Amino acid sequence: MCKESPTPSALRDLLGVSLFEVWQGFRSAIEAAYEMEQIGGPGGKNWRYEYKYRRGGKTLCCLYARENGFGFLVIFAQAERAAFEEMRGALPARLCRQYDEATTYRDGKWVLFAPTDLGDLDAYMKILALKRKPNRKRPLPG
Repeated sequence: MCKESPTPSALRDLLGVSLFEVWQGFRSAIEAAYEMEQIGGPGGKNWRYEYKYRRGGKTLCCLYARENGFGFLVIFAQAERAAFEEMRGALPARLCRQYDEATTYRDGKWVLFAPTDLGDLDAYMKILALKRKPNRKRPLPG
């Protein structure tokens, strides 16, 4: 159950129509592939709103919204970074560039992707599968 969720119209007003469609596309794809706890709340200093997917105390990813801005956060542990390196040739260059430019902290590499459309959604879903295999029987979109 999601707490503190803005209404769809409020979210559309915040993000803008095109990024709202990206937000909805990401949510639909994630929820089709994963059964997860969904936690909404304030987005901290840089974002107005956060929507987190968690299971068993571990976060799969977070979606962030602010005025005309959308972020998709994935935190890669050491084994996940190695798996990313193995599959990077199959990923779009811009995703690899965002990954390479992200800071690695003691607890992992925090990569805040900034998708502007749904063109790379399949690649993002492959990245999520590095963290956790989908646990729903429905196939991944695309």
